[in-house]
Amino acid sequence: MKTIQAHVDALFREIPDSARKESLKQEIVQNLQEKVSDLMAQGKTEEDAINRAIVEFGDIGDIREELRAQQQMPLMKTNAGQQLCFSIAGSLLIIALMIFINLYAAPDFLWCIFPIFAVLWWPLAMYFRWRKYR
Repeated sequence: MKTIQAHVDALFREIPDSARKESLKQEIVQNLQEKVSDLMAQGKTEEDAINRAIVEFGDIGDIREELRAQQQMPLMKTNAGQQLCFSIAGSLLIIALMIFINLYAAPDFLWCIFPIFAVLWWPLAMYFRWRKYR
């Protein structure tokens, strides 16, 4: 059964260590060992049973992606807050610039309201992204 453990270790080699990774590895090893025991009960040799169980198990690409996404979630939360603050500050600067240009170039007509509405979508989108990760 060392072959199964070595195979599972090789599958999870690229994934950073975590408690979730270890529990998944143990669960997969246990499932593969049960599959080998079932195949051996059907009359297969131990080596054939191990190879067949490994082949039938397949790849863990989905599990890898899930573990990576879980580890990146705290970083995304931090980035979402910073992006919200940046979008608010940037929008305020752009709005101030639009108001200044409007008052300097055409004080009789208040055209700056139109681009201001367009600029306000940026912090609004970042707010909803921030709320998603909060």
